[in-house]
Amino acid sequence: MPIVARRTQCLFLHRPRLFFSSFLKIRRCSSIAAVASPSEQVKLPKEEEGHLPASYRSRKNGDSKTSEWKKLDSKELGISNSMIAGPTRMVLNGLRKKGYEVYLVGGCVRDLILKRVPKDFDIITSAELNEIRKSFRRCEIVGKRFPICHVRVGDTIVEVSSFSTSASKSGVKFKHDFRRPPGCSEHDFLRWRNCLRRDFTINGLMFDPYANVVYDYLGGMEDLKKTKVRTVIPANVSFAEDNARILRAIRIAARLGFHLSREVAVCLKEFSSSVLRLDKGRILMELNYMFAYGSAEASLRLLWRFGLLEILLPIQASYFVSQGFQRRDKRSNMLLSLFSNLDKLVAPDQPCHTILWISIFALHKAVVDKPEDPSVIAAFSLAVNSGGSLRESVEIVRRIPIPHEGKFHELSERQELGVEALMDEVIKFSASVKASLSKMSDAYFVSQAMAKYPQAPYSDLIFIPAAMSSRVCKIFECVTRGMGDGFVAKCGRKIQSESLAMGSLPEIRHAFARIIFDTVYPPDQSGNKFLASRNQS
Repeated sequence: MPIVARRTQCLFLHRPRLFFSSFLKIRRCSSIAAVASPSEQVKLPKEEEGHLPASYRSRKNGDSKTSEWKKLDSKELGISNSMIAGPTRMVLNGLRKKGYEVYLVGGCVRDLILKRVPKDFDIITSAELNEIRKSFRRCEIVGKRFPICHVRVGDTIVEVSSFSTSASKSGVKFKHDFRRPPGCSEHDFLRWRNCLRRDFTINGLMFDPYANVVYDYLGGMEDLKKTKVRTVIPANVSFAEDNARILRAIRIAARLGFHLSREVAVCLKEFSSSVLRLDKGRILMELNYMFAYGSAEASLRLLWRFGLLEILLPIQASYFVSQGFQRRDKRSNMLLSLFSNLDKLVAPDQPCHTILWISIFALHKAVVDKPEDPSVIAAFSLAVNSGGSLRESVEIVRRIPIPHEGKFHELSERQELGVEALMDEVIKFSASVKASLSKMSDAYFVSQAMAKYPQAPYSDLIFIPAAMSSRVCKIFECVTRGMGDGFVAKCGRKIQSESLAMGSLPEIRHAFARIIFDTVYPPDQSGNKFLASRNQS
């Protein structure tokens, strides 16, 4: 079946239900009669007016009734200041003491309402950037196009933006006659204009931790209740002005288990190829947000569903096609299982380093090219975990009495190999994993991945820097070189999140080994005492 037809039957992402208290007391503030329209260069079709904020529609239609903004009591939403990270609280307090307005904005407010741990906290203030810099000893202004302040608190960097510079972050040009309507306070006007420049309504919430108020100017709370990802301005305009929003829509939907509004879903497919205009470093960053923070499996499913996988990761898209993967297909596959096991080890506030998920792609590519004996893969993972103790790893695997996962095409039948023969096969497999990584870094090979599917878009995108490929290779080098001098074995089964995020080689090896071993020999089948006993020995 052609890939385009196949995608119409693509993957289903389950949406969890959100529970909001029915007795939530909502206080309403004075409202504004108009929302800024895009510049004259951007023409809005009439059928898209229904997706604009209600106050804009009211003005265009001559409606004297204006839409109401919502001021919600943060305590009734279950938000307490103790939920804000310590370094962020310190920066908020420092600016507040100097008399500046300070707010939390964006995804962190959304996550606090949903009782999730935010990936990070974004602060916006009435202070100018130079005033922010003078307020903290360890602070610098970074960025040329969209300058912000990086405030260092211990080992943490807190990002702070200013109302005065955030206006330039939007590609939407406001009409020259746009001004504050009667009855709208200057503070509301300032907050409201900033929220209009956000990407999605659920990211357009603003939290004042001192007044205990959450401001909702865009209907973000309603979309949270509906578990919906919806753009602030029409999706076609939004994606055209910032192609990265295409990937952010996927990332947010995957992480939260939300669905995409019909308009966003249609425009995702229409604008999918425009992500190639993004800088390769930006693409790598966005993919890392998808794969390293606990929503890798769901992200893969959505990338496939909306035609982005064959553009960003053609090798993996070719695998999906070869598997006959369809939207409501209950069967799993090895790639999704590998990333499902990765998701169990990381979280939005406890991510892994980029080299971990790249190494998983490399291993999987190796077994797709040549199905492998599960005992070889298991011994390889144990040898990686131990830093190169190959003989011991082989002897452990030969004692495994339970069957391997039988539903993966990438696994061949297990053979009873002697110690020396199994060691040789593990060394060969290590070389094939490195060769797969080289293929992933070769533009010609990547472009050929989808060549046999003529309806698929052409892509030879290589976003993995050479230095990062070299770091990934170091994960596997120990299998052939041995432990080497100065090697300190990873002790215990617990993952050290900070070390994993920093790319500590022992921690990366340990996490990689657990993911691979648990995929080949699932815990529900074996109890997986082998890897744990190896770590404790």
